[in-house]
Amino acid sequence: MKITVNGQEKEVGAATIAGLLQELEVKSPDQVAVELNGGILHKSDYETTAVQEGDAVEFVYFMGGGQNAD
Repeated sequence: MKITVNGQEKEVGAATIAGLLQELEVKSPDQVAVELNGGILHKSDYETTAVQEGDAVEFVYFMGGGQNAD
């Protein structure tokens, strides 16, 4: 099926968000937030949330860091 992942159209076979993370070999999946069609998913829903034709999925990575002001 065709979906959009981070702005790029992809052909995938995964049935769930958890399967999609695995299929796309997302690094550190425990540190990524998933947005599906404009809504943020709870990690507890990844296993049960279906991926459907035409879905828009965004993987959002949280990064720490910054610069100290001295």
